[in-house]
Amino acid sequence: MTAPVTLHLRIVGRVQGVGYRAALQREALRRGLRGWVRNRSDGSVEAVVHGARDDCDRVLAWARRGPSAARVAAVQATAIAPARTELPAGFECRPSA
Repeated sequence: MTAPVTLHLRIVGRVQGVGYRAALQREALRRGLRGWVRNRSDGSVEAVVHGARDDCDRVLAWARRGPSAARVAAVQATAIAPARTELPAGFECRPSA
């Protein structure tokens, strides 16, 4: 088993108002990941995912597609130290920032 990883994601495109946050939350919970997702005032979606590398990579691949109504233009993924962000016990949808 590999060590857990934490990824910070920034998703741009038509990703607000299309169910992106709820769909990403479902995908992360299905894989047993911890973290959060929220809309940003600039129209992007931001997320932190934490867990097994394979599961994080699968959520990252999903994030590049998103739900059917989304049109993802780009996803920026950065590995971060888990201590840099507060991780909930599950995976939450947070208020917009």
